[in-house]
Amino acid sequence: MFYRGWMGVMILAIGASLAANSIRIGPPQGETQVIEVSAKKFEFTPAEIRVKKGAHVQLKVTATDRDHGMLISTYAAGADKKGEPGLKFDGDLKKPEFKLPKDQPVTIEFTADKAGTYDFKCSVFCGMGHGGMKGQIVVEP
Repeated sequence: MFYRGWMGVMILAIGASLAANSIRIGPPQGETQVIEVSAKKFEFTPAEIRVKKGAHVQLKVTATDRDHGMLISTYAAGADKKGEPGLKFDGDLKKPEFKLPKDQPVTIEFTADKAGTYDFKCSVFCGMGHGGMKGQIVVEP
């Protein structure tokens, strides 16, 4: 009888431990998700950045070959631009554009408030392939 009671307690303890330590995708609540990004003719790497809705994100962007820029849409593709933006930048930037000097990492922080796909592109002309230097931030629900 003692053995069965003890086993029941152990099973409950293991179950509670597993529930408390469930697998999370992305950083734990309240932490910042840091993503390294490089910019060079004519690409951003990675060109697709995936984050979870509600995440606080820190992009560490480094231009490796020359000066570049990064212009990020605050509204998801197809979203009504009269409402609240889906990406909220520190300093309440309405049109977040960042200079990326060669070999100098630039930190860009935002909170991903709404699910959707947000475009970004190079904002400093860098040659004939400049128009193709773009990417997306995908905010998953």
